[in-house]
Amino acid sequence: MVRQTARATPILAVAVVVSIVAGACDGNGAAEPSTTSSATVTPSSSVPPTTRVGTATTTTTTAPAGISTTLPGDPLDFGPNSGDVLGVVAIAFDDVLNLRAGPGTDFDVLKKLAPRADRVISNGRAQSLPNSIWYEVTAAGVTGWVSATYLAHFGATDDITGQLVATLGETPQAGTMEALGQIVADTYPDDERRLRVRMSGAPSVGDLGEVIYDVVGFADDAVQGLRLHVFGRAGGSGDSFTLETVEATTLCARGATDDGLCV
Repeated sequence: MVRQTARATPILAVAVVVSIVAGACDGNGAAEPSTTSSATVTPSSSVPPTTRVGTATTTTTTAPAGISTTLPGDPLDFGPNSGDVLGVVAIAFDDVLNLRAGPGTDFDVLKKLAPRADRVISNGRAQSLPNSIWYEVTAAGVTGWVSATYLAHFGATDDITGQLVATLGETPQAGTMEALGQIVADTYPDDERRLRVRMSGAPSVGDLGEVIYDVVGFADDAVQGLRLHVFGRAGGSGDSFTLETVEATTLCARGATDDGLCV
C-alpha cells in the first residue's frame, strides 16, 4: 500500500462517515438534478430572504442580503478560519456544487460552483446540522453556505509514481485514461467505510493523456484525502495507455502549513 508521510505521501486509510451524492451536491445525502457543470451566478438581489420553519434555530448577527439571519442547527467553534482559501473537492467534472443562502438543502441556491474551484474564501462561520456541517464562504463575490464535505485546504503535491507502482507490483495499463485513473484511485481501499472517489477532471489526450481523480474520506483527523493527477502514455496503436506519472495533492481537513503539511 501507498502510505502517507510527513510530506503528504498518501495514507491508505478508511473513510469517515460521508454521503455519496450523484447530482448537484450538498453533502447531506440528498442529490439534486444538475443540467450544467459551468459555474453560474444568480444575482443575490433576486433571492428573497429564506427562513426555516419547524426546526430548532439559532439567531445570528446581521448577514449579507439574501442570507437568512435565522439558521438551523448549532454554531460550531471549529472549522476554517476567516480568510482561509479552500477548494472544491470530490465533485464530478460534469457536476456542480451548490452555494446556498443558508446551511441546508432547504435554502435557495445562490451560485453553482465549478468542480475544482480553488478560490473559495472562508468567512469563519460553521453550522452543525443533524447529518452535515456547513461553512459560510464567499466565492466570486457571492456569500453563502456550502457543505463542508466538499471543501478542503490544499496541501503539498508530490510525485508518488514509484510508490504506486511498487504497491501494484507492475506499471498499470488500461484502454482509456479514465480506466487508468480508476486503477490508480482504487489503490486506496475501502477497508471499513466507503471512500468518495470522483473523476474531478475530465480525461484528455495530448502529448500525454491525463485525468484527475479525487479520493476523499480518509480516517485521519488532518488528511481528508488526495487529488490524483494521473498521466499516461498512449501506445503505438492509440488503444491503450501506460502509466507515466501520478502527482498527488494532499487535501487537508483543518488547514495546511506554509510547506504544505496538514495540521
